[in-house]
Amino acid sequence: MSTEADAPGHIASTAPDSVPKPAPAARVAGLDAGDLPRHVAVIMDGNGRWARQRGLSRLEGHRRGADVVRDITTHARELGLGYLTMYSFSAQNWSRPAAEVAGLMQLLEDYCERELPTLVDNQIRLEVIGGLERLPATTQRAVRKTMHATREHQAMVLTLALDYGGREELLKAFRALATEVQAGRLDPAAIDQERISQTLDTGAMPDPDLVIRTSGEMRVSNFLLWQIAYAELHFTSICWPDFGRNDFDDALREYSRRERRFGATEALPGDVR
Repeated sequence: MSTEADAPGHIASTAPDSVPKPAPAARVAGLDAGDLPRHVAVIMDGNGRWARQRGLSRLEGHRRGADVVRDITTHARELGLGYLTMYSFSAQNWSRPAAEVAGLMQLLEDYCERELPTLVDNQIRLEVIGGLERLPATTQRAVRKTMHATREHQAMVLTLALDYGGREELLKAFRALATEVQAGRLDPAAIDQERISQTLDTGAMPDPDLVIRTSGEMRVSNFLLWQIAYAELHFTSICWPDFGRNDFDDALREYSRRERRFGATEALPGDVR
């Protein structure tokens, strides 16, 4: 897959320009379509804990987690969200036991093959941030095939963060900018926040409005460090394999109740305007 649109590790400017009109599912769930986030990012945590509590293997927890990815992705599309980003495999996850990593790669291959018809039916485009180069060849082929088959879809963008780390992404972007400066193609004074954002893997994708983390941990774990500067954070004790549509809706409701100020202050009575 050699086209820029298919290239993993950078979301090109082919991303949808506007949010799809919310489906009736938003009304059924009691959500105000106007209050929905445009981009939701998810740190899927707790597969191993869920499995251990039930006397199952960690891989069985990951397998159940993959089923939840399918359900939440479809639900997000039905609600009319424009972007859904899943923290699927971090750059640090390579330190896990080899058998677990191999099992995760197989689950990813199975997911791409099994879910392609669903992605096509729902006009969902698959993208990747991070990289595929260190993944097994068979896994790379499965992911690239799905990306290529969905490359023209505009209803929603599903992004999998694979071999991804926020610090690693920033380092890659800064090195790319430094190379441009060294070659005389870029004036250092022209480097602003927008230029950095465009150089990141997420490219033209809007920053996440809401980040959800499951399993009770309250940290961002090197995920989208630049992009979530002003995102709302939602932490839940529910392990990812138990996370369902109602839990996703609860996070959206909490988001809709928050006032996003982006560094500004709320105007109070008597303030000089």
